[in-house]
Amino acid sequence: MHPLIKKFTWVTLFSIAMGFMETVVVVYLRRIYYPDGFHFPLVPMDANLAIVEIMREAATIIMLLGIGYLAGKNTSQKFAWFIFSFAIWDICYYIFLKLLLNWPESFLSWDILFLIPVPWVGPVIAPCVISFTMLILASGIIYFQEHGCNTRIASKEWVLLSSGSLTVIVSFIWDFVSFMFREETGARIYTLTEKNMDILNYVPSQFNWWLFATGELLIILGVVLFVKRMKSMKAELSQQMFEPDIY
Repeated sequence: MHPLIKKFTWVTLFSIAMGFMETVVVVYLRRIYYPDGFHFPLVPMDANLAIVEIMREAATIIMLLGIGYLAGKNTSQKFAWFIFSFAIWDICYYIFLKLLLNWPESFLSWDILFLIPVPWVGPVIAPCVISFTMLILASGIIYFQEHGCNTRIASKEWVLLSSGSLTVIVSFIWDFVSFMFREETGARIYTLTEKNMDILNYVPSQFNWWLFATGELLIILGVVLFVKRMKSMKAELSQQMFEPDIY
């Protein structure tokens, strides 16, 4: 088996398994706190369990960073394998949720996406769109590097990818943060326990699609510029290979 195929297989299996483990944890939590099905407003959690849940999310990101670091040969590959495993993990998480809990009801169902540093909320389709974009970028980096290209991401591409990612993150926290400041509880913006009942009155009202779309377009533009540059580089390398040595 080709080394790249072997690596792809194992990273994919690892990411799928992590997606399943993530789903299992959510199944347990929903059985405890949402026996009638997940819904907003949120049910207050035990303070210790809430802390454990935040630590679990941080550990998940460290594990995904770890597989990227171990799978990649250089910085570009490490980044590529990280976002590849992140995307597979996220997509499989929702697939397994659908299989085990028949949830989400639709791609527009609201979900708690992340808890650090504040809760991220949004329709399920939003993180799935980002994950597929990450898969495209990761596949491009790995493919072009296998063909001898220097896949270091250029400054302009990094600016687009970074600004797009930050814009998407803002779109995920926009509705929740707006709610908290409307309730004049901005200083207590982060806790899911009984000590802060304001957050437990939160029901998502409107996702900022314009902000999300802007961020996604910036990311796509960064990916397009990267792929275009890599295609030109690959063409130049191919031409050099077939040029006769006149010396």
